[in-house]
Amino acid sequence: MNISYINNIESHNITPIKLDEKEQYYLDLVNIQNAFTGFLDVMFSNRFFNEAAQLVINAIVLFEKGYFDCAFYSLRQSLELSTTVVYLVDDTEINRINKIRKWQKQDKFPMHGVMTKELEKLQKVYADMKDKMPSYFQEIDDTKKRLNKYVHKQGYDKFYVSKYYPQIMNKGQEKLLSDFNTYLVKCIGAIAVLRLAIDPLPVLLADESIYNRTGDLITESYSDYFMNKYIGEEHIEAFKETDKYKDCYESIIEQEEMLPSVAAVVKIQYVDRTKIDEILSQKHLLNFYDIVAVALILYSDKITDVYCTGGFIWYSTNTHSKRNKSDISSSDLDNIKNGIEKTNVPFDEAFLSHIEIRKEDFYTEHNEELSINELIMDLKRVSDLFCVV
Repeated sequence: MNISYINNIESHNITPIKLDEKEQYYLDLVNIQNAFTGFLDVMFSNRFFNEAAQLVINAIVLFEKGYFDCAFYSLRQSLELSTTVVYLVDDTEINRINKIRKWQKQDKFPMHGVMTKELEKLQKVYADMKDKMPSYFQEIDDTKKRLNKYVHKQGYDKFYVSKYYPQIMNKGQEKLLSDFNTYLVKCIGAIAVLRLAIDPLPVLLADESIYNRTGDLITESYSDYFMNKYIGEEHIEAFKETDKYKDCYESIIEQEEMLPSVAAVVKIQYVDRTKIDEILSQKHLLNFYDIVAVALILYSDKITDVYCTGGFIWYSTNTHSKRNKSDISSSDLDNIKNGIEKTNVPFDEAFLSHIEIRKEDFYTEHNEELSINELIMDLKRVSDLFCVV
């Protein structure tokens, strides 16, 4: 066979279809990809939900290339994988370990329907969610049934060769695009909801009063736009009636609420010089690195950034650096620490200085050279203001 004949054979029944909202879908999936759980015993679930998000991306790519049944199959996989991880997590610790071991060894493992029935019998988180959110879980079940129609090719409109039957294809093409968009939204939402069975933080953190009572978490909240589009306000309110949500809410709301400027230091490592008095009023809510960074920044407008833990933690301020670059590497910091000169070392258009506090290395980036008095005062400021040295 020649190449042109092969290409014709491979493409003549394939009809690529453009998804106008593809870019927005990709952006929206970031909500799931950033909703890492930080609970150590279930951190493995992050990989499952990232894989589910990847399956949705694969579905979009396949659909646009014209392989629509494979696209619908990938969507169904995203639902089943999200259910699988909930099945692995929502049980006693001993049973969880046994289930994970069985899953990893690729032993005989229950199908999707069996898993959901077992989850209901356990009467734990999943069962409570389904009880409090019956209409939403019915929507998920209905979506899976409709996906199966495409996966199992029930109906001529599910055939690739229907391209040659205009009375089927002309009407089917429009329905195909409509169905895919509908089920895509449902599957993204279902992944997001099943993620909440692990912990409710992606919804809790959308509440500012909760956000300001939590530390620097790796979990990010779902955006309001994301929750409204993919889950629905009524279903979110129903989720808030679950025991999992209420218990977590009550445990957090008892904590002292941080002022916005303090939350900025703790959560995004940003020190607003105009809010120093506010920050100092809640210095007891800061950790060691926060405290030192605030102390170093406090008296000198020259300092723009503070780096610690090899640059892994980076505090910025509302004083902008003169550097044209915004990145820094651990090797840059090591060169300062191990060099002969440790202060006022030229660093592009700015300067870097090293200081050791409690055997921890801190580096200040500053727009102008620091005076001898400022350098001497660094340690004293930390000691006097925060009593940490």
